[in-house]
Amino acid sequence: MTWVAAVARLRARRESGVLVTVATVRGHAPRRAGAKLVVGRTETWGSIGGGNIEAVAIDRARELIGTPDAAPELMGFALNDKVTSRHGVQCCGGAVSVLLEPLPVVQAVAIFGVGHVGLELARILARHDLDLHLIDTRPDMLTDERLDVLADAVAQVHVHHTLLLPEELLTELPPGTHILIMTHDHAEDAALCDAALRTAGLGSIGLIGSAAKWARFRKRLATEGGHDAATIDRIKTPIGMPGITGKEPATIAVSVAADLLRTFEQDCPGAMPDTVPGRRSR
Repeated sequence: MTWVAAVARLRARRESGVLVTVATVRGHAPRRAGAKLVVGRTETWGSIGGGNIEAVAIDRARELIGTPDAAPELMGFALNDKVTSRHGVQCCGGAVSVLLEPLPVVQAVAIFGVGHVGLELARILARHDLDLHLIDTRPDMLTDERLDVLADAVAQVHVHHTLLLPEELLTELPPGTHILIMTHDHAEDAALCDAALRTAGLGSIGLIGSAAKWARFRKRLATEGGHDAATIDRIKTPIGMPGITGKEPATIAVSVAADLLRTFEQDCPGAMPDTVPGRRSR
C-alpha cells in the first residue's frame, strides 16, 4: 500500500497517525530523502529503511499519537557504530534526519436541514478539512445539481437522505460530531433536540431559531422529555456570533461557521489541520 493510500485509510477510519519522512541524507543511508512511513496506533505502512531509525521513529510516532496538539518534529540519526541506540546499531556511515508529521482525527459536523441557511453553511464549512454530514428529509435539497457548489470541497462531504426520523442518524455519526439543527419543520427540530440530548458522545449541539421557539422547546424538553436544566443547557441557541444580526442566509451562515470554528479552537487549539482534497459520498 502506498503512503497516500495509508493516510487515506486512517482518514476514513477516523484514526490518528503520523507521517514519517526521510528529510535529509548525508553519506550512506538505508533510504533516500523522501522515503515515507505511515504509523498508526497498531499498524505501519511503508518504510524509511528499517533497523534502529525506523524502530525509534515508530516509537516516537506512537508517543505523538497519544499527545494532544502534537506538533511536527525532526529527529536526527548518526549511522555509525559509536552511537548507542535503543534498537541496535546501524553503521552505514551517513547521517539522516526524519520529519514526523502528526495526522490528527479531523472535526466532524452534521447539518440537519440543508435549506437556504444550511446550504450556505455547508459551502463555508466545506472549505475546511473536516467530515461534513448533510442530512435532510427532502430529496430535492440533496440533488447533485444543488450540491454542485460543494464539488471542490476540501471537506469530505457525506450526504444522508432520510424520509423519516432523521434523529436515528445521530447514533451513526462519528464520536464527537458537532450537531447543527436547522430543518424546515419545528417538530423535526424538537425531535432532534430531544434525541441529541439522549445520544452519548456528541460534540456541541446548536439550534437555529428565535427566543420564542426556544422557550417552547425548553419547556417541552423538560416536561415531555424529562431532561433536567443542566442537560437542556447543552443546546446552544441562538447559534452564531453575538452582534451579527443580519437575517440573510449567507450572513447567518458566516456567523454560525465562525462560532463553530471558535468552538473547535476552544476545545482543541490548533486542531484544524492543513487542507487536503476531499470528496462527496452518499
